[in-house]
Amino acid sequence: MAADLGGCGDISVVVIRTVTGSPVAVWRFFDYVRSICVTSRSKKFFSYYKPYLGLLVADVACAFVVAAITLVLPLCARYITKNILEEGAPDALSQIYTVGAIMVALIVVHTLCNMFVDYRGHMMGAFMERDMRTELFEHYQKLSFGFYDDRKTGQLMNHITNDTFALGELYHHGPEDIVISFIKFFGTFFILLTINVPLTLIVFAFLPIMAVYAFYFNRKMNIALRISKDRIGDINAQVEDTLAGIRVVKSFTNDEMETKKFARENSRFVESRSAGYKSEAYLSNGLIAFTQLFTVVVVVFGGASIVQGTLDLADLVTYLLYIGLLIEPIRTALNFARLYQEGITGFDRFMDILEVEPDIQDVPNAIDLTHVQGNIVFQNVSFKYRNDHDYVLENLSLTINAGEYVALVGPSGVGKTTLCSLIPRFYEVNKGAILLDGQNIQDIRLHSLRQNIGIVQQDVYLFAGTVADNIRYGKRDSTMPEIIAAAKQANAHDFIMTLPAGYETDIGQRGVKLSGGQKQRLSIARVFLKNPPILIFDEATSSLDNESEKAVQESLERLAYNRTTLVIAHRLSTVRNAERILVLSDNGIAEQGTHESLILQGGTYANLYNTQLKI
Repeated sequence: MAADLGGCGDISVVVIRTVTGSPVAVWRFFDYVRSICVTSRSKKFFSYYKPYLGLLVADVACAFVVAAITLVLPLCARYITKNILEEGAPDALSQIYTVGAIMVALIVVHTLCNMFVDYRGHMMGAFMERDMRTELFEHYQKLSFGFYDDRKTGQLMNHITNDTFALGELYHHGPEDIVISFIKFFGTFFILLTINVPLTLIVFAFLPIMAVYAFYFNRKMNIALRISKDRIGDINAQVEDTLAGIRVVKSFTNDEMETKKFARENSRFVESRSAGYKSEAYLSNGLIAFTQLFTVVVVVFGGASIVQGTLDLADLVTYLLYIGLLIEPIRTALNFARLYQEGITGFDRFMDILEVEPDIQDVPNAIDLTHVQGNIVFQNVSFKYRNDHDYVLENLSLTINAGEYVALVGPSGVGKTTLCSLIPRFYEVNKGAILLDGQNIQDIRLHSLRQNIGIVQQDVYLFAGTVADNIRYGKRDSTMPEIIAAAKQANAHDFIMTLPAGYETDIGQRGVKLSGGQKQRLSIARVFLKNPPILIFDEATSSLDNESEKAVQESLERLAYNRTTLVIAHRLSTVRNAERILVLSDNGIAEQGTHESLILQGGTYANLYNTQLKI
């Protein structure tokens, strides 16, 4: 599917039709140029040239010189054969040497300009590719959790790598290919007209047929390329999924199953490429066959013209040289058509992502928080993940006082994690409001809101790098003494010092070289470093052994001191000291109170607690 560029899906056809020289084709070309200038996507497409206009002008100028010299060289050869040799000039030898010197000089200039186009032109494309990749990555950072819930990581990676690479190639080759093809094609056409008009009209009569042929297979190739881009994204997603879970794969000895899943996606990609290659083969080889027919036509009709006395041998030789040149811009146009299809398909997918508006954004005049106390109020809050889904939370009202330690318990699926995710606005409430110190959180700047909330999750994510790097993630400008102090508060310093390089030890991808308890304590250390007034613990100890749980629990309680704290607990024994325990059910808050009071009630909490004691 072609991008919405005011008819860009037919650009190669428009160019081919234009080079026929017909008034209708020329009008269509300029109408196309006019139409794309008023579309938002086309403006975005051309905006990436803006920082590199000087380089673009130099690149196009060099391409112009390359094309012009290519047209002049056969004329120099014609001058030698027709004006010097045939006429038998008395100083023929010196004239030949003079023209030869001029041709050598032209070749030097041609080579230097070509080198500039190849090197600096490619760098311009690389710079633009870098800018687009940066913009897309920054946009990824702005999108909410709801966006990522529906996307595969491999597909998102494909947008930022393959799609932008194809665009970089188009940005570089596009202008120079158009300039070179345009000049060579029309220059050749007018030069051939000066040699022999009837023969030239016969040769160029093939062009309308070529245009129709190119139009048909161009469209088919475009559709196939779009499908192929999606398929390679599926391969990336499968690879990412398998490698991220490689330990699970090996523990269940499911190597063969994962190989089959990859093979299936790999085969789908090959099938999608088959249609593209087929269309490309028909397009490329068909047009090459047309250009070879040009040569046959010139030899046959040119030979007949020599017999009839309307063409001499020198002009026929020159004519054949220019027919060779005529084939080159057609091949360049074919290469541009391929680059265009791949680049615009990538741009289409690139813009599809870039045009996704973040679900959660700062409102105009959003405020920054100062001196946060930590009073949290839910006012008749309702939330569901999709419009066609049921409410996870409905008409929930809750007040959490500053510095209060509140635990959330209940069966899976009742909304414990969802409730906590609404406070930092990872998701937006559908109805009602959440207040922080009396201020609606939707009126607070996102960065400021999240800067005052620390989250420790069950599934700890550590980045590739050193221990110090991962703790410093809580406060990017922290000093080494601050990092060590945070690690000590999180009961992590002692085990860190036993590592081969201490705080400079590389922990591997996602911290694979550490135990679960060690990773959890590092995540707590970075929250200590962040030092937020509000804490959320999402089943932070549920997957740990008893010894690790004790160390982590001590550090959590130390971290929670004098802060507003919400704890999602699976093991009820870990929240016995909570000031208030909320028991959530499908209908909202079923019970609340201290551990002792809830046990005395003999309700849902008491049943859950007694059941866990028996296990």
